[in-house]
Amino acid sequence: MGGDPMATVPSFPTAGAFSVRVPPVLMALLGLLMLAAVALPLWLVTHTPRAVVHKPAPVKVSHRVVPKTELPEVEPVELQVVTPDDARTWNASIPFSTLPNPAARPFNIYGAEDSRARAVDCLAAAVYYEAGDDAVGERAVAQVIINRARHPAFPKTICGVVFQGSERSTGCQFTFTCDGAMLRYTPTATAWERARYIARAALTGSVYKPVGHATHYHTDWVVPYWSASLEKITEVSTHLFFRWTGWWGTPPAFNRTYAGIEPNIALMARLSPGAFQSDPSLETLLPGAVGTDGAFVDPASIPQSAVPAPMAAEGGDSNNFMLTLPKGINPDAFAALAIRTCGERPYCKFMAWADAKQTPARLPLSSAQVSTMSFSYLRDETQGFAKALWNCGQFRRPSPVQCMRAQIPAEAAPATVAPPIPGATPIAAPAPLAGIRRKAEVAAPPAGTPAQDKAMVSLTLPAPKPSPTPRPTPEPR
Repeated sequence: MGGDPMATVPSFPTAGAFSVRVPPVLMALLGLLMLAAVALPLWLVTHTPRAVVHKPAPVKVSHRVVPKTELPEVEPVELQVVTPDDARTWNASIPFSTLPNPAARPFNIYGAEDSRARAVDCLAAAVYYEAGDDAVGERAVAQVIINRARHPAFPKTICGVVFQGSERSTGCQFTFTCDGAMLRYTPTATAWERARYIARAALTGSVYKPVGHATHYHTDWVVPYWSASLEKITEVSTHLFFRWTGWWGTPPAFNRTYAGIEPNIALMARLSPGAFQSDPSLETLLPGAVGTDGAFVDPASIPQSAVPAPMAAEGGDSNNFMLTLPKGINPDAFAALAIRTCGERPYCKFMAWADAKQTPARLPLSSAQVSTMSFSYLRDETQGFAKALWNCGQFRRPSPVQCMRAQIPAEAAPATVAPPIPGATPIAAPAPLAGIRRKAEVAAPPAGTPAQDKAMVSLTLPAPKPSPTPRPTPEPR
């Protein structure tokens, strides 16, 4: 009990009595962790993302008002390059017009039964592919198409309005007519009948009043180039509706008379085989090739499928064409079809009949066939002329100079000549009278001067080209 107190304190080994050995791999990992702990905060500070301010793409604006004396131009559907969000922002910034928005007059279609059926189905296709299976949107689209058919800037048929520009991939007025939508999918039977019901109602007096006299529309996520030049008058679902500014957007401007004859549209044959023909024949002339009120039609607008093959003539002559005109084609397009058919031929004869039963199969023509001919076109560059004539008994023309001469259907009877009397002395011709100038003495016109005929329409051609075997100028009809 009284011993040394330190004797009871246990002893501990000194620092050098043992050592802890750390593996090198663990030491390396610890070093990497320490480096990351220092470097990561530094990297985050120097690479903090900055806020990006989005600037909408610029939108081109045109505010020109077309005067009453100038027909407004129908521009193809061309969209400005903007994102859908920017488009919605831009479209929302355009205020609605505060001017009156009167409803359009009721439209009542007329014409032959097959033509009315085409109008209904063309309109039904437009309302379905443009608005989907939405009854309100379909009624709005139908009203715009009817408004266009009444406006002088557009074709004067329903199918003509719907398929205007459809022969061009970027020039159509309604995108479904040239982007392949009609070939990619087909409406259900129920949706198609509903679209036809709405189309039939619109063509027999039903008016969708909210869109007034709108002639244009687009969805709110795109910006067409023409939108800023028109008056925004209403909105139906996601579609915005516009009318022309100035006089061309007022009710008096919608004064066009409906043509009454709907063209055949081959693309419609899949939806309406009973009313349209899919055969790429002459009846596939597109509405864009049809002029108005005697206006000349650009031959380039005639599709290649409408050009007939030359008739089989003796000697391999491929310069003669005889054909039956397609039903419903506008007479204004006859000359364009002839020029497109003749192509680059220096000599060409184009003859057409409205009735297939009267179209001859070979030359020469009888007087009856000549009298029933509906249209003719003659070109002879060696004589420097080209002339087109219409049968004005079949087709009304704006000027009588475009009309053919009246022909007698019956074959002319041969002239009878009395037989010579045996033994009779032939009577000598009388001596020429002094001072009388006969027709043979009249100076002939200079060589190469084109024949003038007031009963024909002359088309300007290049200067006559020399030919080793020039053809005689055919006698005008």
